[in-house]
Amino acid sequence: MNKSELRWGVERRLEFIEFRLYWEGHVNRGDLMEVFGVSVNQASTDLNRYLELAPGNMLYDKSERTYVRGDHFSPKFLQPDAGRYLSQLHLLDQGILERSDAWLGHLPEFEASPTPARGVEAPILRSILKAIENSEAIEVRYRSMSNPDPVWRWIAPHALGFDGFRWHARAWCLKDEVFKDFVLSRMLKERRRKPSEIDPQADLDWHRKVELEVVPHPALSEAQRAAIALDYGMTNGSASLLVRGAMLYYTLRRLGLDTDPDARKPQDQHIILQNRSRVLDSANTNLS
Repeated sequence: MNKSELRWGVERRLEFIEFRLYWEGHVNRGDLMEVFGVSVNQASTDLNRYLELAPGNMLYDKSERTYVRGDHFSPKFLQPDAGRYLSQLHLLDQGILERSDAWLGHLPEFEASPTPARGVEAPILRSILKAIENSEAIEVRYRSMSNPDPVWRWIAPHALGFDGFRWHARAWCLKDEVFKDFVLSRMLKERRRKPSEIDPQADLDWHRKVELEVVPHPALSEAQRAAIALDYGMTNGSASLLVRGAMLYYTLRRLGLDTDPDARKPQDQHIILQNRSRVLDSANTNLS
């Protein structure tokens, strides 16, 4: 039996066993029962199946009465990913993921910088998703920066975007006849909808890709540049990021690359754009 031959539920539980073994070094029947709600017999069956499929990866410790990671552990159902582990910590901190739904057993003490809640209403998100799926235009009550008093706007959304802080709908604005970003939290209600003839492929900025060549600030010392290279996973002193044209403005702003590199101290702005002039020529977005 290999991974492709396992039922999805069984495969997920085997992956969970490896997750706990890799990150915490042990796993037992109670862990499977708590996370997946399976019976004692099913949990025992899953552990025995894992022993058969991954011999040597897991050993039973009689003194601790639990299964522990073997000395020659080699993952077969899981690709260890630090980002996945840290993402669960972040989702728990934000209250997005319930503690019972996380795969983490023992939580390390941690803290994250607080972020103000973005008030996206569930009915609004549902309306946007439906409009995207059905190629519809919807009329929404919207409060924009240019017009603080709410007005009714017809938009034809085709995608969602996230700038690291807030979600928006990428949509054709029937009033201005241009593709724009409409912040979901500024949508108050929906009134009407109708079929849309707008082709999402016409949103050239959304489909256009821009490459960012990021390097450590040259004014940093050699040791500091080496540390920054590690922070950003750089290879040979640089990292390449591929960004949609419609998301370029947000990405530059989030990384502090939207201003002249000389405007801030190198100790405050650790990275710069190697291809700055070419990227800035491509910087164009419409935020409503």
